[in-house]
Amino acid sequence: MPRPHGFTYVRLADGSVGITHRGRPAGTLRGPRAEKFVAEAESGDAQLVMARWTGAYKHGNERAAQNHPRNRSGRR
Repeated sequence: MPRPHGFTYVRLADGSVGITHRGRPAGTLRGPRAEKFVAEAESGDAQLVMARWTGAYKHGNERAAQNHPRNRSGRR
């Protein structure tokens, strides 16, 4: 699986955390979830943590899935 990249996060004045992916908003965490996220991001691989928390990462099977007959309708 390719390593995630392009994620950044910033702590906002109200205590929430804004996460962006390649400059576009990917999520906002508030309250205890924001605190838990920051602790996890600072203790591990921040890119992987942000990808997991936002759900904005690929699983590796997208190319195979797009070629499945069930998913080809409408594309020619």
